[in-house]
Amino acid sequence: MIEVSHLTKKYGGHLAVDDVSFTVEDGQIYGLLGPNGAGKSTIMNILTGYLSATSGQVTVAGYPLPEEADEAKACVGYLPEQPPLYPEMTVGEYLNFVAELKKVPRAQRKEQVLRAARRTGLEKVLPRLIRSLSKGYKQRVGIAQALLGSPKIIILDEPTVGLDPAQVIEIRKLIRELGKAHTVILSSHILSEVQAVCQQVLILSKGKLAASGTLQELTADGGSLEEVFLALTGAQTDPEEEEEPHDSDF
Repeated sequence: MIEVSHLTKKYGGHLAVDDVSFTVEDGQIYGLLGPNGAGKSTIMNILTGYLSATSGQVTVAGYPLPEEADEAKACVGYLPEQPPLYPEMTVGEYLNFVAELKKVPRAQRKEQVLRAARRTGLEKVLPRLIRSLSKGYKQRVGIAQALLGSPKIIILDEPTVGLDPAQVIEIRKLIRELGKAHTVILSSHILSEVQAVCQQVLILSKGKLAASGTLQELTADGGSLEEVFLALTGAQTDPEEEEEPHDSDF
């Protein structure tokens, strides 16, 4: 579904992603795990076609980037860390607007919006202004817009940042449900998040791929995921307390 080969990205003199290669298979939930500044958001933006690599090859659903970016983007639904919401719109208006941007045929828009709202638990709030929603429901709106256009791949960048514990549980349950019908890539710096929802794990450290495999494979020597993470990344602080910087910071 996704092939990444020798991917490198530089911001001026800063090497954000350093010769990273991995494969994402169909029908799995992948966790892209790493401490602050590991390169997770940069990789997400490259996979979604919003950022060009300095070097290397990326293929999404058979389409090479950036040569066939439009075709690749049509196969991907993306929730960035800061969902691109318009607070003055109602939920229904916003989802219809996104469906139009994604070139969903007019005859299919109403059904696609209702289906996305149903899958994300938004049916009852479609008439409400987005600015009146809780952060948890705003995240649901962000996920719903990612589902429009029937993408094969869903990419979620830090989907539970800033949510309270009850909202985190709800969003994680939703992600597990999405994994039954889509290939999902979840970027996170929260170990418990990855353990709760992911079947495959990619661990980044300082722009490099430090390890990949199932949770069982990564902990086969008897260590916990936290111990493996700390050994591979050299992180000194609790990774659940850290925040990934935006690429614009570099």
